[in-house]
Formats: sequence, structure tokens, C-alpha cells
Amino acid sequence: MSKYRLDLIAEMLEKNPDDTFLNYAAALEFKKDNKPKKAIRIFKKIIQDDPEYLPTYYQLGKLLEAANKVDEAIEVYREGGVLARKKNDIKAMGELSEALLILDADDGEAW
Repeated sequence: MSKYRLDLIAEMLEKNPDDTFLNYAAALEFKKDNKPKKAIRIFKKIIQDDPEYLPTYYQLGKLLEAANKVDEAIEVYREGGVLARKKNDIKAMGELSEALLILDADDGEAW
């Protein structure tokens, strides 16, 4: 089923290559298909092109953690936390804060 979804998303991306949600969906499919490098590349591009797309920060951070790029993951979580606070997204702030706590990287700085 995942291959079908990825094909469908790829087809839609041909028509709308800059669509943030479609790129996000593609990255999630690559993550599910155990292709973290592709997912990381797409998530990083989303942050570059549409830094306001908040869900990307948590997903990218988790993949970076799994790739043993903990310092980079911490940086991504913190950037996401700043954005979550700006958007007043309490749920995202909690998820990003918890991710930092688990990594023992919560230095008490308020976003």
C-alpha cells in the first residue's frame, strides 16, 4: 500500500513540485519505507523553502536522532520550538520540549 501512496504522491508532485504538504507526505512515506536519507533530504528542503511548516521539525529531529546526529536533532527541535511558540501551538511545543528532555538537552531556555 505504501508504494501505491508514494506513486500517487509522486504523480501529484509532478504537477505541484513546491507543494509543502505533498513533499511532507512523500518524506513520511520514505520514512515508513525505511529510506531515512531521502526523508531527511526532503524534510530539510521543506524547512528551507517553507520554514513555517511546523510538523517538519519534529519528524526531521526524530530521523536525525535515529541517524546518530543528535546535535543536529537538538538544533532542529529548538528551531521548531521557537516556531511553535510563535504560532502558539501548545501541542507542538510539548512534543518538541519532550524530545529535548529525552535527549537531556532541555537547558531551561524559554522559546
